[in-house]
Amino acid sequence: MLSGRRILLIISGGIAAYKSLDLIRRLREQGAAVRCVLTESATQFVTPLSVAALSEHKVYQDLFSLTDEAEMGHIRLSREADLVVVAPASANLIAKMACGLADDLASTALLATDKPVLIAPAMNVFMWNHPATQGNVAALAARGVHRVGPGAGELACGEVGEGRMADVPEIMAAIGRLIGVLPPEAKPLAGRRAIVTSGPTHEPIDPVRFIANRSSGKQGHAVAAALHRLGAEVTLVSGPVTLPPPEGVEIVPVETAAQMLEACLAALPADIAVCAAAVADWRVSNPGAQKHKKTEGGGPPTIALTPNPDILATLSQPGELRPALVVGFAAETELLLQHASAKLARKGCDWIVANDVSPASGTFGGDQNAVHLLTPDTVEAWPRMGKELVAERLAERIAAHFAKPHPTTSEVPA
Repeated sequence: MLSGRRILLIISGGIAAYKSLDLIRRLREQGAAVRCVLTESATQFVTPLSVAALSEHKVYQDLFSLTDEAEMGHIRLSREADLVVVAPASANLIAKMACGLADDLASTALLATDKPVLIAPAMNVFMWNHPATQGNVAALAARGVHRVGPGAGELACGEVGEGRMADVPEIMAAIGRLIGVLPPEAKPLAGRRAIVTSGPTHEPIDPVRFIANRSSGKQGHAVAAALHRLGAEVTLVSGPVTLPPPEGVEIVPVETAAQMLEACLAALPADIAVCAAAVADWRVSNPGAQKHKKTEGGGPPTIALTPNPDILATLSQPGELRPALVVGFAAETELLLQHASAKLARKGCDWIVANDVSPASGTFGGDQNAVHLLTPDTVEAWPRMGKELVAERLAERIAAHFAKPHPTTSEVPA
C-alpha cells in the first residue's frame, strides 16, 4: 500500500517511543522506506540499534556529525521524504517547532523540510492541557502541520486524561490520508454529506449600513475543514468573512440570515448539519433604498426590527430531510450552561456546543475557544484550546456517533 513511499520518522523522548518500533515495522510491511532521526532524549527509551534493525537504514542523531552530513545532510534528509512523521512528539519538540528553533538534528530537519509534517503528541495530561502547549499546537495547525491524537486514558505517570500517543493503526491511517493512500477506515465520514454554517450575517439598514456581530468565522471554517479531512462531503455556507475557503470544501457565500437558510435548505439532503454561524436574531423590517442622511437639528432615524428565520430550529424539524445529526452553537455572555441547555431543548437539535463570547474571553475573532458539549443526557467541559483543535475533536465525536451500531428491528425491545 505504501510501496515506494519515503517516510522520515523523528522519534522524540517519552515512554511512548516504544510504539515507534511497531510503527516502523508496520510501515516497512506496507513497502515504505523509513529513515529515522532520534533526539538525545529518545535514546533513553529506544536504542539506535533496534531502530536501525527495523528500518534497515542508518539512524541519524547528531546535527554536527561530519560523516552524517557528508553522506546524508539534514537538508537532503528532510527534502527526500514524502512525509515527515514525529512520533512521539514531546511537548519540548512541539514547542521548538512552534518557535522555529533548530538546535539539534530533529528540529533542524523539521525547519528545513518542504514536505507535509504529521505529529503524534504524547505527554502528561497537564502538559497537554497547558495553555503554552495548546498555543503551540494551534500555531502549528495554522501553519498546516497535521496531527493525530493524543488519546485519553491512563498515562504512564499514573494519571488519567488526554496525552496518550495515538495507537499505531491510527497513525498509519493518518499517514495514508496524507500520502493519498486511503484505507477505508482512514475516512470514517466517507459517503456522508455535511452542511456547516459559519461567520456572521449582515442585515442591511440601508445600502451602506448593516447590523452584524464580531464573528470571524474561524470556528465554523475549522469545523468544515475537519469534517472534510474525515471524508465528509462538506457544503460550507458562510457569511461575510476574510478567511480563505478550506481546501476541498464547497463554499456558498451569503450575507443575510434569509440567504443562509435558503442555501442550507438547497444543500439538503445531508447527514450532518453544524450551525456554527453567529446569525443575527433580527433584521430591519424595511431597509432604506437610499443612505439615511443626517439632517441639521434632526434626530436619528427610527429602525423597526423583525425576527430573522431560525436556521437551527428549521433544520432540526422532524421530517424526511432532517439531517441525522444536527449540532448547534450557543454563543453566550452569561449563564452559559443554563442558556445552552434551554437552547438545546427549544431548538430540537441533537447537540449544542456552548462557548463564552464575552469580551474578556477573546473568543470572537481570536484563535482559542473553550466550549462545553451538551447532549440531552450529558455535559462535557473541554479545556481551552485552539479553534482547529476544537473542530478536530468535534469532528471526531461526530464520526464516533455515526460509527456506533444502531439497534436492528430484532434488537429493539417489544
